[in-house]
Amino acid sequence: MSDGVISQDEIDALLSGVPMDGLNASGQVSGAPSANIDAATLTKFAGEVKDPLVENLKQMTGVEVSAGDPSVEAATRDQFLAKLPEMVIATTADFSNGLKGDHLYVISTECAQKLVSLVNKEENAALDDMAMSVINETLSTHTNDEITALDKTGKLSGLACNPAESISVPKAMVRIPQNTFALFTFPLTIDGQAYTLWEAVGGDPAQSMAVALGGGATAAAAGGSLNAADMASLGGMASGAPMGGAMGGMGAPMGGMAPMGGMQMGGMPMGGMAPMGGMPMGGMMGTPPNVQSLQYPNLMGGGAPSDQGNIGLLMDVFMEMTVELGRTKKPIKEILGFGEGTIIELDKLAGEPVDILVNHKPIAKGEVVVIDENFGVRITEILSPQERVNELR
Repeated sequence: MSDGVISQDEIDALLSGVPMDGLNASGQVSGAPSANIDAATLTKFAGEVKDPLVENLKQMTGVEVSAGDPSVEAATRDQFLAKLPEMVIATTADFSNGLKGDHLYVISTECAQKLVSLVNKEENAALDDMAMSVINETLSTHTNDEITALDKTGKLSGLACNPAESISVPKAMVRIPQNTFALFTFPLTIDGQAYTLWEAVGGDPAQSMAVALGGGATAAAAGGSLNAADMASLGGMASGAPMGGAMGGMGAPMGGMAPMGGMQMGGMPMGGMAPMGGMPMGGMMGTPPNVQSLQYPNLMGGGAPSDQGNIGLLMDVFMEMTVELGRTKKPIKEILGFGEGTIIELDKLAGEPVDILVNHKPIAKGEVVVIDENFGVRITEILSPQERVNELR
């Protein structure tokens, strides 16, 4: 944050409660990741896509590039943040078809600057919009190589990702997948300098990838987990079925025992026993005394007043508003050939409404007007919340 201006990522973090120091909401480092990500299968897959990655980097940079053995591990946000430098380039390319979930690349700003400088053939290239386009192109090619490899399995049809979008941010602002995810680590050497490319894949798509590759989740640990036989036994208890098998052969099935009320003890029915120490048998065998049903609060009334008041903290914050006439995509070699007089065709028709964006997020459409000698825009349509969500995907 600088000059009193807060970015969209910082606003998202404030509203969602994402801690800015890399810790979880309680201020504690989260626990060890679960073991349901098949890291071995994914590591083998990473080894298969390593060579195409190296060849792609060689072609784009024109220098010698090599890679060490990649690794894959189950990781959490805190564990990932501990590996990252303070400033990074984060590139999102979430799965949009065939798989659903987070897909993220992270490199250091030094690595990004090296790549951009080599591609553009300039020293110490600035990490501007042009540089982000170079990073997008580089990582999109790697994503396509991974998709091609997964398509060959025949188990993930129509796999696709959203277009890559790169930003330079502090590591605490990176949108890291929630819970446990698969973290790919590619050690790279570019023009004699060592760098690392990290790739984070959400837990669900990572498991689907492992299954498609012939692997899958490992068996759950025995500590506290129920297997299929245990679940069947519990189902039998609920339905009144005999428990002889579940009780490890402890004599007659539980379902075959005489009801407690009909049992005789010393000629006196159990139901007629005097209370033991003043405690009714119902309290010992049934529901304990002084137990009340849990009352859940009404969830339809909206958030707590303190939650609703948080937005007031942001009312005086400035945000960048942009009017976008249109967009287009060009290969880098064509962009480098631009000169005075070059005409660029956009993806909008003449007279079509322009897009109005706040912090690069579309919120409305409008038409261009002239106010005195300045351009302006007249809002003709406000996007509905559903349309705004669709635009963000």
